[in-house]
Order: sequence, then C-alpha cells, then structure tokens
Amino acid sequence: MTSLEQIKVIAFDADDTLWENEPIFKSAIEEFCQLMVPYGNPEQCAQEVYEVQMHNLSLYGYGIKPFTLSLIETAIRISEQNVSNEVISKIIEIGQRMLATDNPLLPGVQETLQALSGKYRLVMATKGDLLDQERKLIRSGLEDYFHHIEIMSQKLPHNYQKLVTHLDLSPESFLMVGNSVKSDIIPVLEIGGHAVHIPFHTTWAHEHAELPADHDQFKSLTDIRQLLPLLGV
Repeated sequence: MTSLEQIKVIAFDADDTLWENEPIFKSAIEEFCQLMVPYGNPEQCAQEVYEVQMHNLSLYGYGIKPFTLSLIETAIRISEQNVSNEVISKIIEIGQRMLATDNPLLPGVQETLQALSGKYRLVMATKGDLLDQERKLIRSGLEDYFHHIEIMSQKLPHNYQKLVTHLDLSPESFLMVGNSVKSDIIPVLEIGGHAVHIPFHTTWAHEHAELPADHDQFKSLTDIRQLLPLLGV
C-alpha cells in the first residue's frame, strides 16, 4: 500500500485555498493608508498596520473584525491621537465592506470537491472569526461537500491532533491541503499526517515559511485540480 492509499479524510484550508481572501485585505490596507497620508507615506503605514496586527494576534485572533480594530489602533498611533472621528468612521466602513464582500472561488475548486466527495470524507479546517468564516462558507455554495467544519483559533500541531482524534483517525489517514506552509503544512507533518501545498499568488507575511525538503508525506502542486491524478481519482 502506498502512503496516499491510507488517506480517509482530506481537510482543506479555506482562505486562499478554496476562495480568494488576501487580496481583500491588501486592498483594505491600501485604502486605509491613503486615508493616513497626512501622517506618513503608505509604505510606513502598511508596516505599522502589520506590527499592530502582530501585537494584537494573541488578544483578538484572526479575521476581519480584529483587523478593523487594528486599523483603528494604527490610525490613533500614527496620528498621535489626532485622527478625526470622520476618519475613524471611514475605517469602520472599510471593515464593514470587507465583511459584505464576496470571496470568489478559486479555479477548479468546485469540480475537485465534487470528484473527491464520494471517495473521501472532506473537512474544512481553517482559522479566523467563527461568524465570518461560516458566512463565507455559506456564500461559497460549498457547504454540502464537507463532512465536518473546523474553525480554529490557531493551526498548531496540537490543534491538528485534536481534530484527527475527533475524527477517529490516525494521522497517517489524514491529508491537509492549503496555501500556507506555516499553518497548513508544517504542523500536519509534525503529527505524522500528509500535506499538500498549493500556493496562492499573494500570502500574508505572517504565514511565510520555508517549504519542507524531501518529506515522504509532502507534495507541492500548482493547482487544486492536480489533487485528482495525485490521488488516482
């Protein structure tokens, strides 16, 4: 039996694996930094946003609502508390528009999930705000393909071990598919699972990590549709 023949459950990351997400955040940062031009250049502003986000991750977690709070904090910080109520209102509107924005499905996602759903249990395993991720899943039209939805506060080895245990699996029977080496690949390999990396054209700096070298249970693809021949479907 080859290693991939042991797979019983395939888990998919959501943001930038099933649908576009990071471009929405990048566009929001650009809009925010244009509002902040009176207090500094856009490059410095974007770096401030990142630093505030990193500081707040342990307090707020991931998602659009924590991101909006970080934008407001950044505005207060770089304006030295001189930002107007009007600008704060515009920042809140940026966050509200992000929440209302559709996340386009990536090419090949629906046909791939349809082909796999009759042969494997499919799981969506993502991190972020519960309400926001549930909303995106419902709007995507993909909900019915998934046996289980797991929205995590973090993607660390113990989070994946907990998921695998909940699904009554051994790690060797679990395959994770995602765009983030740091969150979707390395922690799964550490618990003995399988992982497939499908890069997205833009990735949040916080998620950058080196690809694993020569690991028997790791594959790197360029398109989600390549999962089908990899798994013999």
